[in-house]
Amino acid sequence: MKQLLLSLALVLCLGIGAATAQTSDPENTLYLTLKDGKVVIRLRPDLAPAHVARIKELTRKGFYDGLVFHRVIDGFMAQTGDPTGTGRGGSGQNIKAEFSSAHFARGVVGMARASDPDSADSQFFIMFADNSSLDGQYTVWGEVTSGMEFVDNITRGEPPVSPDKIVKMQVAADADKAAAPTPTAPAPAAADGK
Repeated sequence: MKQLLLSLALVLCLGIGAATAQTSDPENTLYLTLKDGKVVIRLRPDLAPAHVARIKELTRKGFYDGLVFHRVIDGFMAQTGDPTGTGRGGSGQNIKAEFSSAHFARGVVGMARASDPDSADSQFFIMFADNSSLDGQYTVWGEVTSGMEFVDNITRGEPPVSPDKIVKMQVAADADKAAAPTPTAPAPAAADGK
């Protein structure tokens, strides 16, 4: 019984540590709010510093809020980031490729592009499953650390008949700052000293 309790305590401690680690760097964490819940994405500036900087810039401008998932292929990925919802639009600023040896595993977030390796703009995709054929061909800039079950619920289609949308996308540092309680000023003293 004692061993069971110690094991349970260890599991709980590890779970708390993992939850804390998910947002241990709020400046390099995104909150992607979908219809079913919040997805936490750890950004990877170690792999793609220019992509991470651009994604954060667009996120802070509210660019992604309300955009649809216009290409969602079961067993492959969900793609968004096009303000036209057609798969042909973007923010108007291309980003030079930052290919790495990172594997496109379930939950990895990569940058969509045309045939030109340096044509990535604002569109990105989240992997439903592993796919090594993308390795070294597309830029990896993040990975889902929690909420993958909400990604799994995104409506499928190319395009979906009724596409799901990004409700809101925020840099965790900004979201956490906005959620912090505002200190209240003390009430002014009465003029007569009472």
